[in-house]
Amino acid sequence: MIYWELFLAFLLPGVLGYGGGPAAIPLVEYEVVHRYGWMTSGEFAEMIAAGNALPGPIATKMAGFVGFQEAGILGASVALFAMVIPSLILMIALISLLMKYKDSPKVKQMSAIVRPTIAVLLGVMTLRFVGDSFDESGWIQTFLIMGVSYILLEMRKVHPAYVILMALIYGALFLH
Repeated sequence: MIYWELFLAFLLPGVLGYGGGPAAIPLVEYEVVHRYGWMTSGEFAEMIAAGNALPGPIATKMAGFVGFQEAGILGASVALFAMVIPSLILMIALISLLMKYKDSPKVKQMSAIVRPTIAVLLGVMTLRFVGDSFDESGWIQTFLIMGVSYILLEMRKVHPAYVILMALIYGALFLH
């Protein structure tokens, strides 16, 4: 039964996650945290942070991690397959159609509509993570990490992987 649940949990984000990994994150979060209860919101946030520090697409890293955690190597394989099969099928079936209409105003308009939707979904998830951080670490720690991260990312142009690594080290040393 766990393999079927893993398949369904990652097939839906694979089908509906138009826009790549960032678009799939809130969908995976719903499945993994809220529907199946395999992780808490905090564990999910930690998985995203660690996954973003590693090279490669975030969607497949999420699928592999959760699948392996829940059902070992076979579970990771099932979750990965479920995450990539919708895109693979669509790419094979629609590649010539996409190439023919890639400059179409309607296709560009559709993309222009989808991008703000993805931004809103990511924003809602971020607010949820900040709320969880307030609850678990307090507002001083949360604002400290947010402020230092902002300065490092936007003003100092430090690579996000290093900022995530520093936040993980800080959390390991000073939180919990």
